[in-house]
Amino acid sequence: MKRESQDLAGQSTNRPYLRRCRILVPLIGFAFLALPSRAHASFLHGETLDTVAGVIAWFAFIIVPPVLIGVFLLVHILPEKVAEKRHHPQLGAIKCLCLLSLCFGGLLWPIAWLWAYSKPVFHKMAYGTDVDHSHEQTGGEKSATTELEQLRVRVAELEAEIKGGKA
Repeated sequence: MKRESQDLAGQSTNRPYLRRCRILVPLIGFAFLALPSRAHASFLHGETLDTVAGVIAWFAFIIVPPVLIGVFLLVHILPEKVAEKRHHPQLGAIKCLCLLSLCFGGLLWPIAWLWAYSKPVFHKMAYGTDVDHSHEQTGGEKSATTELEQLRVRVAELEAEIKGGKA
């Protein structure tokens, strides 16, 4: 009860002050607005302003377009990279769709993105797995040369069989 009476007493003493503030603050604000002042559109003047504008124009015309084209290309190969990382069996088709998306201005890109993250159900039904390791890089030239040597040996054996059968 005592506290309420103190609050009411405090409010009564603050009321005239609040009334004066409510009147004075807008009046001071209007006075500052009414004072004449110079408007500055830029902090630069004269030749400096022309130089800075030239630099910004060169930057906008020379540097920004190649950067935007590069970012556009990098974004459009993201589904291909995702499919490669996930060993997607339809990697070739996703690559083709990414290229087509570049030609069509990116309209096909969301389809390629979804396709790269999808699980290939029919591939799993046909081959028993939903990943494909055939597009991974193998041993390189070493395995190719050994495979070539094996094929040459097999061809020589078959030729020997044919010659042996005719004789």
